[in-house]
Amino acid sequence: MILISACLCGVNCRHDGCIIENEKLQKLVSQRKALPLCPEVLGGRSVPREPAEIVGGSADDVINGFAKVMDITGKDVTDETITGVLYVVATVKKLGIKTAILKTKSPTCGMGKIFDGSFSGKLIDGNGILTAALLKEGIDVYTEDNCAELVKKLLNEE
Repeated sequence: MILISACLCGVNCRHDGCIIENEKLQKLVSQRKALPLCPEVLGGRSVPREPAEIVGGSADDVINGFAKVMDITGKDVTDETITGVLYVVATVKKLGIKTAILKTKSPTCGMGKIFDGSFSGKLIDGNGILTAALLKEGIDVYTEDNCAELVKKLLNEE
């Protein structure tokens, strides 16, 4: 069993309300090889919702209380984000999940590159809060951009 960002599996949970159709990731879910979760929705954020970015530091800074997750209107959504992240991490631990495929660029799920907190579309090096938390737990994290070989293996397409 692996974890997948729910938005990558056709679940309507993206901030903009758009749906991403990824047949192979949806197949993993239908075969019960993957669990789709959205930490932002699990934390109480709505769909659609204002976009959010990490402001004033890194994902680790948010986890440690030194930075915030703010939406584009200036609303602090740190608590909701952390609540959802903690729920997902607890679920991953309880189920013994060791691998995740998460959405790129997200302040929650992003890996490697995230938006810089200015809402200008500029990317910086860094991870989202869930990614940072999962990596600390020893979970292997992939994105939709680098998971093709893993998905092939899980679907027995090698």
